[in-house]
Amino acid sequence: MSGARDGAAAIEVTGLVKRYGDRTALDGISFEVGRGEVFGLLGPNGAGKTSAVEILEGHRPRTAGTVRVLGADPATAGRAWRDRIGIVPQNCTDHGYWRVGELAAQIAGCYSDPVPVGELLGLVGLGDLSRRLVATLSGGQRRRLDVALALAGRPALLFLDEPTTGFAPEARRELWGVVERLKEAGTAVLLTTHYLDEAERLADRVAVLRAGRIIGVSSPQDLGSADAGTEISWREGGETRRTRTHDVPGFLAGLQERLGNDVPELEVRRPSLEDRYLQLIDREPGSTGT
Repeated sequence: MSGARDGAAAIEVTGLVKRYGDRTALDGISFEVGRGEVFGLLGPNGAGKTSAVEILEGHRPRTAGTVRVLGADPATAGRAWRDRIGIVPQNCTDHGYWRVGELAAQIAGCYSDPVPVGELLGLVGLGDLSRRLVATLSGGQRRRLDVALALAGRPALLFLDEPTTGFAPEARRELWGVVERLKEAGTAVLLTTHYLDEAERLADRVAVLRAGRIIGVSSPQDLGSADAGTEISWREGGETRRTRTHDVPGFLAGLQERLGNDVPELEVRRPSLEDRYLQLIDREPGSTGT
């Protein structure tokens, strides 16, 4: 899909550069996030994800390039702009001695048109826990509360930084459901995650960062698909053999011609997102890709 789902971009980044002394953290990256789009930012530690997100949030100055978030430059945008974005940091916020509903009401009171507290907690599945102390919530519940607080001002754009790190599978799925409901409501989401299944489940498109450069942008299903071959294994000559190929029908036809229609122990495995991601990350710098 194209960068903007409805023709208007929530985020526009062109030639973004960030240097720390002699070290270049971001080396001229460009991408767009459409309004209502969930966009995943992937990459190994040190790739530049944190620098990029902090610049987009207005928390870190850039060295060069153009950045527009909801039509404004984050470096100079004021309070009205900040009220239109929501930020969920990587670590759960410590509000242990507040009650859930009281904390939500306190944060909502900072906005001119907040989401009603009952509706806000219901959105993240905490409607029955408004009287609970935050300190007694599970890790997954705390994380969903963080999302609720970030949504109190009805943001058009939500920044989600590693939202399910360390979560049990059930808690991860619960938070995924929250993000999917936000997407249905038209909220744009910039998601950073190390979990490729999370990106595949939630993101409309993903960008892969390596050493400060974007080396691939596409839907999760198409990422690196031009380069990642299908793995085929079979039994021949008393041993298991494996190969990767882009011409599956042609290769299988050759096997059947040699071994008959019933090829022993034949398995065909399409490359997973993890396979394609790792292939992009491991590719020699300077080579081209999807």
